[in-house]
Amino acid sequence: MKHTVYFIEGDGIGPEIWGAARPVLDAAVEKATGGKHKIEWREILAGEKALNETGEYLPQATIDTLRNAEFAIKGPLTTPVGGGFRSLNVALRQILDLYACIRPIRYYPGIVSPVRRPEKVDMIVFRENTEDVYAGIEYESNTPEAKRLIAFLRDELGADVDPAAGIGIKPMTEHGSKRLVRKAIQYALAKGKPSVTLVHKGNIMKFTEGAFARWGYELAATEFSGQTVVEAEETQYNNKLVIKDRIADNMFQQVLMKPELYSVLATPNLNGDYLSDALAAQVGGLGIAPGMNCSDQLAFFEATHGTAPKHAGKDTANPGSILLSGAMMLEQMGLQQAADLVQNAMLKTIASKKVPRDLAAQMEGGITVGCKEFGELLLAAL
Repeated sequence: MKHTVYFIEGDGIGPEIWGAARPVLDAAVEKATGGKHKIEWREILAGEKALNETGEYLPQATIDTLRNAEFAIKGPLTTPVGGGFRSLNVALRQILDLYACIRPIRYYPGIVSPVRRPEKVDMIVFRENTEDVYAGIEYESNTPEAKRLIAFLRDELGADVDPAAGIGIKPMTEHGSKRLVRKAIQYALAKGKPSVTLVHKGNIMKFTEGAFARWGYELAATEFSGQTVVEAEETQYNNKLVIKDRIADNMFQQVLMKPELYSVLATPNLNGDYLSDALAAQVGGLGIAPGMNCSDQLAFFEATHGTAPKHAGKDTANPGSILLSGAMMLEQMGLQQAADLVQNAMLKTIASKKVPRDLAAQMEGGITVGCKEFGELLLAAL
């Protein structure tokens, strides 16, 4: 059985990490299924490679292909300088309606962490991906557009806004919030997780972030009433999924001090961006942080770090993020045993202390190996 996956190598270190990760994914599928399943990789273009070959950073052919795809994976992409897309990643999310960014965070023994008990961190962040400040509605200070909007706010709505301010608009909708929370609850129920925590700053932004929390509770009550219960003191949960919420600044303290109390987080866009990176830092950094962006049709997996152009071509990059994203993809395909093989290979290789530079710097007795050699060690560990 063939599984079609579209891939974008990515810019900077992208080709190197993809070159190290892809053979491991193929070998895991081969071993887990005895050759009965195979991934059919099909390359599509975006970023600098696309610009060089087509004259565009994001060709229409790539968008058209992805609109009809089920699975895709990509390396990091360069943000165009001096015009065009504000961010290729954000553009892809908006154009393809990849409304959920899903980031699992777990600890791999052997990595030195800045926190005392990193093994207690085992969370998955569901971040809304298309709304909030990432919707891109922003006007520069002292431009005609900013002045017109400020004049309207002051004259028509009575808002006290400095006439010289830059202006950004933060749209958040009931539809966008509820579909993100729905996906988080569905995941938690399917995986037997104990809770979903709605993370927001609703004590200040009552009609955007506060509404996100309110809509999340409403969604749980109407669509999952028999399977969920709201957090409350002295309540017997009877093995139901607990829906709770935390103010964003308090949540940052909670994930440091009491991470074992949280399993699935559902967040608006900006909160999720901050939290997922902060949690990754607690367990070793973005080099081993997987992620995916998805719509109801397309699951698009990605390396969660940047292009690191200073390290491109030097064989020093860590392919862990894109490899573990690939493991997420295998799980999504129903190839759980292959996904487990990749995870176990990562555990075994990290335990050997022969790791890329970013990980070796965090462990006593770490032995630095190149990107290509790390991929070969992972293959051997299968």
